[in-house]
Amino acid sequence: MKIVVLAGGSSSERDVSLVSGVGIYKALKNLGHQCIILDPFLGYEGDYEDIFDADIDWTSGIENIKSEKADIEKLKQARGGDTFFGLNVLEICQLADVVYIGLHGENGENGRLQACFDLYGIRYTGTDYRSSAICIDKALTKDLLQVYEVATPKGVHLRRGEELKESFVPCVVKACKEGSSIGVYLVKDEGELDSALKSAFEFDDEVVVEEFIEGREFSVGVVDGVAYPVIEIMPKEGFYDYKNKYQAGATVEVCPAELSEEDTLKVQRLAEKAYRALRLKAYARLDFMRDNKGNFYCLEANTLPGMTPTSLLPQEAAALGISYEELCAKVIALAFKED
Repeated sequence: MKIVVLAGGSSSERDVSLVSGVGIYKALKNLGHQCIILDPFLGYEGDYEDIFDADIDWTSGIENIKSEKADIEKLKQARGGDTFFGLNVLEICQLADVVYIGLHGENGENGRLQACFDLYGIRYTGTDYRSSAICIDKALTKDLLQVYEVATPKGVHLRRGEELKESFVPCVVKACKEGSSIGVYLVKDEGELDSALKSAFEFDDEVVVEEFIEGREFSVGVVDGVAYPVIEIMPKEGFYDYKNKYQAGATVEVCPAELSEEDTLKVQRLAEKAYRALRLKAYARLDFMRDNKGNFYCLEANTLPGMTPTSLLPQEAAALGISYEELCAKVIALAFKED
């Protein structure tokens, strides 16, 4: 098949996406597909009619993930514009049999890309525009989880300029539409709260302030509606922030997690229930905290889980005996599955 791997983009998770894209590209090439990597923001200049036959090293110049978020404003200045699609992106995607969306963050997971592809008749991997738009919004996600009785930490939704009327320190302050723990701040005392809110509002016009659940952190991939093995996440320092997610050796990850059979099934069923409540399709990853009393709380859903060397979903698949290449092939196959 002719496959475009979309990676990079203009979100704060650009670097993560590029590394995911390289892994996906290599896996699909090994499976015999005609595959290219395309940055939807930078686009592609020149003749593209025979792009899938071109002798190009599509991984050249792609660096490893940095410990800080990408400088998107600098990137926009270099390209000379801030519209999402660069030159020839849609035209090239229309030539492909399927587009593997390896993007992360707002401009990739907020549903706009998926809606655009639907209008252009472009087949793509992952969930649709509706569930993407729901899950990128942490406040809306919490609202739906509560309606469908999936336990989630108590929280308050704030818009810029609104005053926080209820405080429950220690708490976690989150920018509403960021991912990879960008714009997330752990507040341990009242003196840190104003600073955390100010920092979170630098990323978004809306934030969520939610109670801090002390305990163990877990994640569960759900593929085609079925939960994968549970993985436990244990950062060596601090919490599971951007650096701890993507710097090798910064976090200990155990899969399958050391849980009783009862607790394993409990959190897997919760992950599947949350998947359905949030209208997810194809695949996703749900994050959970387990408090010291044994209660599980769903934190959020990731509609385009990372596929980097340290990412969680490939580790969960490996626990089932599914290789990285096989996982990529499964994601492609789900893009052709009729609802």
